[in-house]
Amino acid sequence: MALTTYIDAIREGIWEEMERDNSVFVLGEDVGIYGGAFKVTKGMLDHFGEMRVFDTPISESAIVGASIGAALVGMRPVAEMQFIDFISCAFDQIVNFAAKCRYRWGAGVPIVVRGPCGGGVHGGPFHSQNVESYFFNVPGLKIVCPSTAYDAKGLIKAAIRDEDPVLYFEHKYLYRRIKEELPTDDYIVPIGKANIRREGSDLSIITWGAMVYTALDAAEELSRQGIDVEVLDLRTILPVDEESILATAMKTSKVIVLHEATLTGGPGGEVVARIAEKAFEHLDGPIVRIAPPDTPVPYSPPLEEAFLPQIADVVAKAKELAAY
Repeated sequence: MALTTYIDAIREGIWEEMERDNSVFVLGEDVGIYGGAFKVTKGMLDHFGEMRVFDTPISESAIVGASIGAALVGMRPVAEMQFIDFISCAFDQIVNFAAKCRYRWGAGVPIVVRGPCGGGVHGGPFHSQNVESYFFNVPGLKIVCPSTAYDAKGLIKAAIRDEDPVLYFEHKYLYRRIKEELPTDDYIVPIGKANIRREGSDLSIITWGAMVYTALDAAEELSRQGIDVEVLDLRTILPVDEESILATAMKTSKVIVLHEATLTGGPGGEVVARIAEKAFEHLDGPIVRIAPPDTPVPYSPPLEEAFLPQIADVVAKAKELAAY
């Protein structure tokens, strides 16, 4: 069986949903003729036609606004942000309209707003952000951050089928680096369910997105030093899988929360709070957060490397925690 890249898994998921359901369509800047800035929508215009794949003006607020209108009349739009950083231009439509429609008058808004997030590619402060924290406090939204090709496909399909707005953040550093064999049968990955990527007994690392691989590599290094690390991939940030978070905390009694969004106000703080509130008596050490400093993402490769949590950073913190 051929290996499928993370980016091709996203394309396959969207393609299959468009084949399955004629109400699904894609829109965004350069998604049609050009096939998307990263080629996620390559070939879709030729196959599905201009009524289901169309290019928009450079206006994220228009893209999301049109998507909401289409959703309210029975369509299922998949809206691409060329870089997820520019989702801020559509903040009002997402937060004050799409997220609140069901509460306000019982109307679901089944839209997916997807786009490339994250650093590691030297894109600087306007093309490398992790924006999940901006939307984390908004009831009515779902936020997914897949780390594997399997999850990328299963979660995009689940997001498209969802009856409410889903923000789908795909890490561009993973696009062509991550490959795996995918099932040929139709499948989804349920929104709101975390997954244990590595079993362990001495301490837990809770993370998501590209940081999953930093955690796994650190866990391998730590295993050679006699420290057995469990890695929990949240996969979905909102709703957060509290049951899995508490289970791993209670199992190992020591927890690191690792993420690529900057430290202050990051989703990791919520994870820490829930563990402290509901699993405190099971802990044998302080809950540790590892995240970038509160600065914009640097352009400079060495500065960006210093900004992003590295394997050595996780190993050092884990050894301190293990010895506590």
